[in-house]
Amino acid sequence: MSDEPLQDENASEQAAEEAVVPADPPTVADLEAKIAELEQAQARALADYRNLERRTSEGRAELRRLTTASAIINLLPVYDDLTRAIEAVEQEIAEHEWVSGISLIRDKFRGVLDATGASEIEALGKPFDPRLHEAAGYATGPEGQVVHVMQSGWAINEHVVRPSMVMVGNGDGADATTDETR
Repeated sequence: MSDEPLQDENASEQAAEEAVVPADPPTVADLEAKIAELEQAQARALADYRNLERRTSEGRAELRRLTTASAIINLLPVYDDLTRAIEAVEQEIAEHEWVSGISLIRDKFRGVLDATGASEIEALGKPFDPRLHEAAGYATGPEGQVVHVMQSGWAINEHVVRPSMVMVGNGDGADATTDETR
């Protein structure tokens, strides 16, 4: 039998003993530096987590806003049609019960729109604002002022969902009153 396997066993036992007992124990300064490093890592991880929570919350709010805006955009044409139908009723039949019924349906529909946080943009008689209004053309009236609303505009929490389609005064007849029948 050779001495080689015996030397290998002795060498591995010696390596195991050296691994268990460190050559130089860490100093207090080394331990304090390691603690500071771990505390900084923990603080970074906590800040990253809080940023993730904030971004997730903001993302959910934005998704809610976009979903609501999409639903409103799809429902507004129905509201517009109900409004036009009521406005088109001739005076002779305005007192019929079905006209009152259609009017009640439109009012309930308006309540649903209001419940979503949507609000109609007031445009008539206001200065033209390209953030809120879409100019379809000019008409007689005070310059730069909305003189006719062709289609109502809507916003959700100050975010315009649909701008008002309006006619803007051209400065002719500046003393003329503004109303929706122009």
